[in-house]
Amino acid sequence: MNKTQLFFRDKTVLITGASSGIGEELAWQLGQVGAKLTLVARRKERLEGLAQKIAEIGNPEPLVVHCDVTQDGDLRKSVAETVSHWGKLDVVIANAGFGVVSPLKKLSIEDYRRQFETNVFGVLRTIYAALPEIEKNKGNIAMVGSVSGWTASAGASPYAMSKFAVRALANSITPELRLSGVKVTLISPGFVASDIRRVDNQGKFHEDANDSIPGWLVMPTEKAARQILSAIARGKREAIITGHGKALVFLERFMPWVLRAMNRKMAAGRGGYRQEPKGG
Repeated sequence: MNKTQLFFRDKTVLITGASSGIGEELAWQLGQVGAKLTLVARRKERLEGLAQKIAEIGNPEPLVVHCDVTQDGDLRKSVAETVSHWGKLDVVIANAGFGVVSPLKKLSIEDYRRQFETNVFGVLRTIYAALPEIEKNKGNIAMVGSVSGWTASAGASPYAMSKFAVRALANSITPELRLSGVKVTLISPGFVASDIRRVDNQGKFHEDANDSIPGWLVMPTEKAARQILSAIARGKREAIITGHGKALVFLERFMPWVLRAMNRKMAAGRGGYRQEPKGG
């Protein structure tokens, strides 16, 4: 086993949004090294299929909990069931999220509120619910943000705002929680193969929706998950996932005028935002 696998072996890990995409792959990789998993999401049937798949390869069968991160109390229940089942909680990965995208004039306050309820307050609910147990074990909190938390693109203001907020939260609480031995890692992916671009502005999943991002620009989920788990195991403050993501963050920090020019062209060409999935 490598250092990352050894770190997670026998650790109890709770993952939100574990029914698909990055969350599902994180669970699969952790399940293979013997981590004790709690998988939470709204699509419980997907979680149960994943849990069975992990159990079939001879590892501890994950605990499955139906949970909506927008609902007060759901995450506290998930943590309580985790501790009752596994006896402890070492790592929590706040992964649940989706994207509300459209030009400003096509959006409403309610669209922004719905975006923040999942992407920001869902993360906060996760942290508040897990923190007492994480502190007991001097464990790890991972928050899945986005490169959009560094650089905002035209037509995606709700999503970018939510991810800027997550990055600000991580920057603020990292030194606070370090005092009690808790390590916080912000994960900032670029384009990774997942279902996020098949979810519409109401949070509804569309199985048949096409991914609007060219395939050559999308990192395979398996590779992204390996990088994410390595960053958590090493206690990194932040990990930018994908090469293009690192390039965009570099430009935002040192050559922001380049991105501003790109954004103007995107907005002018009405191509600066992901179209909502149709059908399904």
